[in-house]
Amino acid sequence: MENIYTDSFESPRLRTAPNPYILTSGVEIPVRMKQRSVLFPLFLFLVLLPTTGCLLRSHTIEQRSNGQPLKTATKAELIEYVNTEAARIHSMRATVDIDASVGGVKKGKVTDYQEIRGYVLARKPAMLRMEGLLPIVRSKAFDMVSNGSIFKLWIPPKNRFIEGRNDVETHNVAQPLENMRPQQIYDALLLPQIDQPNQHVGMENGIQDVKDSKGRTIEQGTYVLYILEGERPNEHLARKIIFSRIDLLPHQQVIFDDDGNVATDVHYQGYKDFDGLNFPSQIEIWRPQEEYDITLNIIKLELNLSLADDQFQLQQPPGAQVLHLDQPQSKVAAKNGNSGMN
Repeated sequence: MENIYTDSFESPRLRTAPNPYILTSGVEIPVRMKQRSVLFPLFLFLVLLPTTGCLLRSHTIEQRSNGQPLKTATKAELIEYVNTEAARIHSMRATVDIDASVGGVKKGKVTDYQEIRGYVLARKPAMLRMEGLLPIVRSKAFDMVSNGSIFKLWIPPKNRFIEGRNDVETHNVAQPLENMRPQQIYDALLLPQIDQPNQHVGMENGIQDVKDSKGRTIEQGTYVLYILEGERPNEHLARKIIFSRIDLLPHQQVIFDDDGNVATDVHYQGYKDFDGLNFPSQIEIWRPQEEYDITLNIIKLELNLSLADDQFQLQQPPGAQVLHLDQPQSKVAAKNGNSGMN
């Protein structure tokens, strides 16, 4: 009887693998037929694919660009623009309409204030005075001044007079407009020069979503300058300036604190010719940590005037409740109570 078992001395590795193309009758399929049997299903799929609706879905893509040609500039050219324009402005006097809103996630609500008329004086290196008038009656809503290091803020409707150093911040959510500092307004109005020996600058070619004249969101090409301060490797991001590639003008400036948080976010719109200089007619200043937003719509602007020192002085009114921010906040609160601007 024929032995149907495998020889015990034969190694399985030496056995010949069965040919998958051998039929049970022992007839081998020709090579050409092997290729046809493999390629035919693929060919059939490719032929039927365009006509099979269930396998394809198409949709139109909305054009998000405004179609305007993009201008180009180098990092050196953008830095030169910022420094040249900053050097051309030494002082300014402006009549503005002021829109303000306070609140957000921290406060749990947003309050919009009626537009008021205001006046701004600024003189380099860091002098600023800003007054706001109440609607209709035209009495003072606030008056604040700064010499760059010390600021004073007078709020007649609350009979409060606040003074202290510009670097002392309260982040008081309950009384957000009392967090205003003249230096914040100054740095937003007059774009500071880029000090290259002491600051490192990086550049990005990017895209930003903006609103067009019809309120639609479109993509706009941008250049972004990242300005870092400090010695390497401990340098930190101080601010960034965003240029539109439509006009190569600064349309946004973001200022960061020492911990890398956004301290001030400024948007510039409506550039116009003022006294031969290109200057934005609308400046929006957003302070996310204190949750207040101020928009200055420039009605009249005069540049490079002679402004005297006494125009930047503000005396403490008699009988006003005084808040010294140089003192510990707990002692100030205990002394002055919890009244203030809401």
